Amino acid sequence: MLDNYFPVLLFILVGVAAGVAPLVLGRLLGPHRPDSAKLSPYECGFEAFENARMKFDVRYYLVAILFILFDLEIAFLFPWAIVLKEIGTFGFVSMMVFLAILVVGFIYEWMKGALEWE
Repeated sequence: MLDNYFPVLLFILVGVAAGVAPLVLGRLLGPHRPDSAKLSPYECGFEAFENARMKFDVRYYLVAILFILFDLEIAFLFPWAIVLKEIGTFGFVSMMVFLAILVVGFIYEWMKGALEWE
């Protein structure tokens, strides 16, 4: 009865080996010369200088939200472009309304100065 599960066990073992082997080889064969710059904490383009719960400028979050927004826009545009002939005029107009709303939001953010770093 255990013979039926042997392929599953083999698959799991090969998967774990394929994931762990490069890590072990890199650790064994790669150079390991730590210095203060390599060991220092680094996040978001600047060194940690205060409490981890400090407040960030709201523009950082606005730019992140804009990135997510336009990333989702591209995710919607690819399937839409593939099925454009099937969905016809209604699909085209719907996507143009969607893009117009995004453009209006982008222009609003731009006019408010959310994209400017000082």
